[in-house]
Amino acid sequence: MLLALLATVVWSGSFVATRDMADSVPPVQAVFWRWIIALAAVAPFAARPFWRQRRLIRRHLGFVALASLFGVALYNTLVHQAGLTTSAGNMGMIMAASPVIMAVYARLGGERLGARRVLGMSAAALGVLLLVGKGSLTVDLAAGDLWMFAAALSFASYSALLKRRPAGIDGPAFLFTTFVLGALMLAPAYAVSVAVQGGFPATTGTVGPLLYVGVMSSAVAFFAWNKAITLIGAARAGAV
Repeated sequence: MLLALLATVVWSGSFVATRDMADSVPPVQAVFWRWIIALAAVAPFAARPFWRQRRLIRRHLGFVALASLFGVALYNTLVHQAGLTTSAGNMGMIMAASPVIMAVYARLGGERLGARRVLGMSAAALGVLLLVGKGSLTVDLAAGDLWMFAAALSFASYSALLKRRPAGIDGPAFLFTTFVLGALMLAPAYAVSVAVQGGFPATTGTVGPLLYVGVMSSAVAFFAWNKAITLIGAARAGAV
């Protein structure tokens, strides 16, 4: 629970950082550099475990690639896209809908959901609608809010996959592999973005937020979150 809380607190800051650089760094470029920075942060701890387990990782490459798609490439691109047209507060509140999706996945996987958990998740989902709708259930969603709901779905899918992580692939090696694959998936879109939109200036207002989302929101928070799911499951971690 503490690991899930750590990840959640760090990610709360990432919504603010993402919103702050939304006007100066194109979403795909921000996400690409986020994972390059994250790779540099985890490499000293994860490169050797990755090399030792490379054959096992190759055997389960399809699973790891799917986790990379949902958790690294797709989820974070959607978050940065959402930051263009909605507030950091809305981004954080909409992510509170992801536990409901995680619980649905858990139920489909055979996990029993008690009445208290169902009631709690229903209250959380209702709360999200009230907060985003500023006290009304008649919600007028901005484009960014819809992107954020898509991000919540992608993150819930990633969290559900983590429960089925192949035995033998430890946390650092799995994290390193998903970061590498995610960056490779984003590379073509990054090249197109630079060609069409141009690059972005390296200033305190761009490099600072990128370092935060790369080191804290990616390396630290993803490690804590993945470990939390291993210990308590996606549905319970998601409730945090």
